[in-house]
Amino acid sequence: MRLCSGFRAALIALVLGFGALASPAHADSGSISFRVLKGGWVIGASGGSGTLIFHGQRYPISIGGLSAGFVFGASETFFHGVVRNIRSPYDVSGVYGAAGAGAAVGAGGQAIVLTNDRGAVLELTGFQVGLQVNVDLSGLSVSVR
Repeated sequence: MRLCSGFRAALIALVLGFGALASPAHADSGSISFRVLKGGWVIGASGGSGTLIFHGQRYPISIGGLSAGFVFGASETFFHGVVRNIRSPYDVSGVYGAAGAGAAVGAGGQAIVLTNDRGAVLELTGFQVGLQVNVDLSGLSVSVR
């Protein structure tokens, strides 16, 4: 009888263990769009606002950032895309870092993928207008209001 109850306990533990492996925590995605104004001379600053849509709900977001390196000019960029690997809209909040180089004279397109410390991934495309040249390190802060 003792062997039977030990076998039963082991079987239950095995089934529960496989059940936990079969249903990992599910991360979700949403859509995001925002407008960013950027300007600078050696040190740049950016700011803007937009909207996150997650599970059919709209959440206003604020954008802010700094960059340092070779930065000259000013531009306005309209970004839209997908945010992945989030469990709540507040997982989008955080600092996203990037190293980049680029130039905008008049108008042009942009594409970028960024990750924050919570694991949220922004996959963005955008349309930029202005005059700007940059080779810099930059940080972009996103907060859900």
